[in-house]
Amino acid sequence: MPEFVKHALLERGLMGAYGERPPYQRNDYLLWINSAKSQETKGKRLRQMLNELETGGVYMNMKHPASKKE
Repeated sequence: MPEFVKHALLERGLMGAYGERPPYQRNDYLLWINSAKSQETKGKRLRQMLNELETGGVYMNMKHPASKKE
């Protein structure tokens, strides 16, 4: 996990929510963020991941009941 992603998860208190996601989702998020060519896009994707983790029930802008916060 890139340090900037780890820092953002810890700062927002979302490391637990990230860890509760299935491995394929965690991997998808990291690959998606890191595949961005510009820092601006990386930041946008990171913010989307953080918001989805915070909200729950969403994965890559799609409803995902298995990840719903209880």
